Amino acid sequence: MKFITGIQYLVLALTYLGLALGKIPGLRMNRATISLVGSAFLITLGILTLEEAWQAIDANTVIFLLSMMVVNANLAYSGFFQLFLNRLIRITHTPFGLLVVLTLSCGWLSALFLNDTIALVFTPLILSLTQTLSLNPIPYLLALGAATNIGSVATINGNPQNILIGSFSQIPFLEFAQILTPVAILGLMVQIALLWLFYPDVRSLKPLVIPPRIRVKMVRPLLIKTVVITSGLFVAFIAGYPLGISALTAVALLLMTRRIKPEKILKQVDWDLLVMFSGLFILTAATERLNLLQIFTPFAETTAGLLGVTVILSNLISNVPAVLMMQPLINPQDTKSWLILAAASTLAGNLTLFGSVANLIIVESAAKLRYKITFIDHLKFGVPVTLITLLIAYFWIELTVAL
Repeated sequence: MKFITGIQYLVLALTYLGLALGKIPGLRMNRATISLVGSAFLITLGILTLEEAWQAIDANTVIFLLSMMVVNANLAYSGFFQLFLNRLIRITHTPFGLLVVLTLSCGWLSALFLNDTIALVFTPLILSLTQTLSLNPIPYLLALGAATNIGSVATINGNPQNILIGSFSQIPFLEFAQILTPVAILGLMVQIALLWLFYPDVRSLKPLVIPPRIRVKMVRPLLIKTVVITSGLFVAFIAGYPLGISALTAVALLLMTRRIKPEKILKQVDWDLLVMFSGLFILTAATERLNLLQIFTPFAETTAGLLGVTVILSNLISNVPAVLMMQPLINPQDTKSWLILAAASTLAGNLTLFGSVANLIIVESAAKLRYKITFIDHLKFGVPVTLITLLIAYFWIELTVAL
């Protein structure tokens, strides 16, 4: 019996280590397959039955995340994001103006849509733009990465961990946004100030010599349909309708079409992320069954402790696993703790280059186009922006949310 228990602990430890590294040395595995394989072995070892593992997966979260991915895929395919950026660039004519516009627009879009999508779509556009204008792309890419993280803190649908928290806490969409939107706005201001300080080139108010031109591939009927349905979806969110059901209904309407083959949309869905989420739900249930979450209980009892341990876990094992590990320790009615968890797990993503999926998307996309963002490039900006925004979030939530 002790031998089996030891094997259970070992499998769990190796699974979380793999999630922290993002791979298993010597094997071709990513976080999705690591979470799935680890969950399978834990079920085989008897920590959970197959039925208990299935019940551990939060269907509302998975459906909501899948639905938002399909919405984003329709918006991207229709040309919405490219058109949006093209229109914004027309109102700026200086390097500093471009930094401000990109920061605020990417932050705003990340609050409305999943931040990973914004990072994926905007990286090649920003690289093309800065190359055309003979500008150093690094500060603008850093602005994109930080803005997608900071902006996404404002809403439940801004990022995967907020979707989890929204499902667990049942905090109304509008209440969540009212409290955390000021944190996002102040954070974006801090980001602009730090990039202005660290990168003298972006301070320039000299007019750009070459006007920016971005070729937009737009599918007008799909664009109109998607914008109308997406607008209706956000009205449903604000009105308080269930998030999962509202998003699923919007997706059903979007997929009823004669203009686009379904595989073109469905191949844009991040199935790896959905598999990872499912596996993580099972891993968390197994961790709770083994009473391993008790070591975090003292930290969850205070706001500062919860913020600190969430930041550490988010950078060790990534923010989604961190949220799932802390979730069983938080009272469903404790709004303050849920908001601290949302802010800390999101803002912690700016600390290092590997702190969030959005950062990794930007780095990998830039590398494909022969631009390199080093770990040090990010760290010298990431440390101060993370510490300052976390302090803003902590004091703002303490002041505005009653116990």
